[in-house]
Amino acid sequence: MIPLLRYQAALLVRSQRRLPPFLLYAAVLAIGVQNGQPVLDSLGYEAAAVLPVAAWLVRICATNEPPAARSCVGAAAGPGRAHLACLLVALGASAAFGTAATVAVTLISSHTGTDHRTRVSALQSAGAGLIATLVCVLLGTAVGALTAWPVLRSPGRAVPALILAALLALVLSGSPARSAVTALVTGSQTARVPAPVLPLVLAVLLTAAATAVACALTTRRAP
Repeated sequence: MIPLLRYQAALLVRSQRRLPPFLLYAAVLAIGVQNGQPVLDSLGYEAAAVLPVAAWLVRICATNEPPAARSCVGAAAGPGRAHLACLLVALGASAAFGTAATVAVTLISSHTGTDHRTRVSALQSAGAGLIATLVCVLLGTAVGALTAWPVLRSPGRAVPALILAALLALVLSGSPARSAVTALVTGSQTARVPAPVLPLVLAVLLTAAATAVACALTTRRAP
């Protein structure tokens, strides 16, 4: 599995297609996160912003190879394992970028609640923000897995489906991503740092199921 991960990581690093989602994420954070804002509010904003980025990266990784190259890799290592490597590389890249953003947001934000008076722990806030970010990364990966090849082959259907699914993952009641982000915002209002562990568990289960479906379909559908 390690050679497949290295191969997919090298494809992502060499591809200029990775730049737009990262630049968009940086621009959204630069606009929405300002120095001195309450830390939990800023971390909630940062976590929500990474979800569509993670979905976009999955699509990039799933379509980086020409069909002939994908067929060769699938024949050598197994199509399911090859596609799993794509998803894991996209997940890892999103998680790494989200973690860096969480640290940066924590450093520049005010370690207070919404009232700007009640102090909150910077370390605990960073931990809660990291969990929320990971929840959104996982949900974004699940969205990407279910809206990219091999689940949806036509870009005309896949791209609108990705955008709609990412939006629903953020706003739909019961979504782990919405629960994690809402917990941070509510925690800022009450000046109590949340621990969104249940959304993380649900996000892991949903992402594992989406990944299993996508990898299973690679064994049945030719590129």
